[in-house]
Amino acid sequence: MANLKGRFAMSVIHFSAMPTADAEHLWQGGRDAYDNLPETLFSDGPGHPCRHCLRNIDAGEELLVFAYRPFPKLQPYAETGPIFMHKQRCARYSAEEIMPPVLETTRDFIVRGYGENDRIVYGTGAVTPIADIPVYAASLLDRAEVAYVHVRSARNNCYQCRIDK
Repeated sequence: MANLKGRFAMSVIHFSAMPTADAEHLWQGGRDAYDNLPETLFSDGPGHPCRHCLRNIDAGEELLVFAYRPFPKLQPYAETGPIFMHKQRCARYSAEEIMPPVLETTRDFIVRGYGENDRIVYGTGAVTPIADIPVYAASLLDRAEVAYVHVRSARNNCYQCRIDK
C-alpha cells in the first residue's frame, strides 16, 4: 500500500457515520437488527466508539449496545454485529473529508470494498494501518466494481463507518 501514497488526495473520499434515522430509531426505543431492544451500559473509557458521532464514549457515560446491519436488506453478505452508540443524542459526524477521531484509537482496521449489490468485492479486504486508510480506500473506490467501502475492527470485525467517493 505504501506505493499508493500521494496518488490519491484525502478530499477524494468521504467518511460517513451511521445515518441519524437509524440512531433516532434506537434513541426512541426501537429494536435492533435482531429485533431486540438495545442494552444500556456505562462506558469504562476508550474502546466504546459511538457510530453516530464517531467519537469514543467517555468513561461514566451511558451507552447503547445493539446489533447493527449497515445494509439495506438481508442477504448472505449483510454482516450484522454489535456496535455502540451514546445513549443520549449526539450530533452525527459531519467532517466527512477528515479521518474520524474514532479511527485514531487503534493501530489498524479492516478496509473492504462492496459492490452496488451490497456484496463484498473479493480481494479488497485488508488489515490496514490507520495512516494508510485514506489511500487504500481511495484506491478501492477507484475500481469500477467497488461502490463503497466499510471500515471494520481488525480484531472483532465490528462496523466502524463507511467511505464513499
